[in-house]
Amino acid sequence: MTRAAGMTSLAVAFPSVVRTNAFFRERHPDVVAAAEQKALARLWARGVADTPFTREMQPYLADPFRGAVERRVLGPGESALSLETRAARDALSAAGLEAADLDGILVSSFLADQIGVGNAPRLADALGARCAAWNFETACSASVVGLQTAAALVRAGEHRRVLVVASCTYSRFVDERDTLSWFLGDGAGAFVVSEVDDGYGYLGGASLHSADTCGTFSYELALDPLGKPEVSMVASPSTGRVLAETAEKYVRECCLGAADRARVRLSDIALFVFHTPVPWFPPFAAKLLGVDPARTVSVNAWTSNIGPALMPANLHHAASTGRLRHGDLVMLQSIGSASSAAAAVIRWNAPGLGPRTF
Repeated sequence: MTRAAGMTSLAVAFPSVVRTNAFFRERHPDVVAAAEQKALARLWARGVADTPFTREMQPYLADPFRGAVERRVLGPGESALSLETRAARDALSAAGLEAADLDGILVSSFLADQIGVGNAPRLADALGARCAAWNFETACSASVVGLQTAAALVRAGEHRRVLVVASCTYSRFVDERDTLSWFLGDGAGAFVVSEVDDGYGYLGGASLHSADTCGTFSYELALDPLGKPEVSMVASPSTGRVLAETAEKYVRECCLGAADRARVRLSDIALFVFHTPVPWFPPFAAKLLGVDPARTVSVNAWTSNIGPALMPANLHHAASTGRLRHGDLVMLQSIGSASSAAAAVIRWNAPGLGPRTF
């Protein structure tokens, strides 16, 4: 007999430092001025491909920050593991569980605090858990894929309670003088997946590999100003074009596939939790699928791009602000560059929530 499985708690955690656009204007005025000139040049440039993605991007072309307002970044003494631990503890508390109640932990640290093995065993140890703790990685799709994987384990009877944790600490890999840092932040999300009432929780999902985005973002070994080796995140010159050209395929195929497997119609879905690395992604995806943009949610104004932590952050924000009712259908969607794209449909079973953040 297949069990119904879904989230029984949901929590998020963010670092202590908040950087607004004023931070960059005050500390790096020359960089901002140069970016503003480039923004104006792009605004008047001809030959930009006309796609649903670029049409939604148009209102942001004159802004060098492309609509980014705030981003939360690691402060002294903070790490991916510290964010993961806080989110995990809040998720356990919201579920009314102790670490000993878990029989599985799935962790995606984007990236882990050390080279090689990820944070899963360290997180399990910090929580005082004795169960299996597995690292997995699929870039920005980790939270959606983590839900799919945990739900499959519970539905099959392999596990009873699985904690899924995803963190993103982009600030560790991009210098603040690099304009790429304007669009990136740090954060973590965690949720417990266990058995729920029939007809609730995870109903179906779909995913695709995203090999045609390979090369858009990469991690390279470089030297810091003191000559010490460090890992740096680099975006290729073609990144914007490639993402604009492929986003439509990933959204359409994954969302329609997830709806089909869940046996629901898009018109039945109360809330679409689209990926929000940029502020125009929700209206782009909504119009692509022919749904009302008012049925979307976005924390981008407070977080900018926090990779795999976006799904739990958006879902938590919607739930904590009263956007969801028990029994609502929700579409979750994500794209992980050079990794995978995914979508899942859940029926909201009102899981316990960690502290509200925004």
